[in-house]
Amino acid sequence: MPKIAKTDIELLKTWTLSPTATLGSSVRAKGILQEIQARLPATSKKSVVLEGSDLILAMPAGEKATFSAAVAIISRTMAEAETLPVIPREIEDILTIKTSERHRWLEDGRLPSAGTRTVRLNGRARRITFHVFDLKVVEDLLDRGVVDEWREEDIEAKAEKRRRAAYQAKLTRSLKKAKKASKKSARELDEAIPELRGWEEFDVDGLLR
Repeated sequence: MPKIAKTDIELLKTWTLSPTATLGSSVRAKGILQEIQARLPATSKKSVVLEGSDLILAMPAGEKATFSAAVAIISRTMAEAETLPVIPREIEDILTIKTSERHRWLEDGRLPSAGTRTVRLNGRARRITFHVFDLKVVEDLLDRGVVDEWREEDIEAKAEKRRRAAYQAKLTRSLKKAKKASKKSARELDEAIPELRGWEEFDVDGLLR
């Protein structure tokens, strides 16, 4: 609960996050809370908390105007909860995947991006840009259980890559050996040809004409 005396809390409202909005992910639920807090004025951010799947807004009775404004913002965001884009840490939790897998599958097109988002890190001037994902697409991937199939494909692709690398290395070694053998044969042939003495005189006599 917000850090105010419980006896001062008279204004209270609760919203429940739907399974469709969170896909069973506590990380996604926290992400929705953070989205709400980002839209609230600085003075109201700490007045809303997440307990399980419930978002709770609590304020003292003397802050009716601020409370009403916060209720409107939270209600509007909750209406959008099932369409809010899924950010990287959320999709990793929902699909139970590693960051390296997300990057790989995003790069090869198996994990479709819904665009990018740029945010500024708290207390810093630096901004970061990352890909976001459509919640319906993520839900479909989860329902179809494609992650296991993708991992099997990656294992096969990795094995094939190793086989090709081994074949290429073997071919390179064979070519080097063949080149060395060719040079050796040429050298041995040169050494085997006897030196012809008096050839110039022989030619001068015209015996070959």
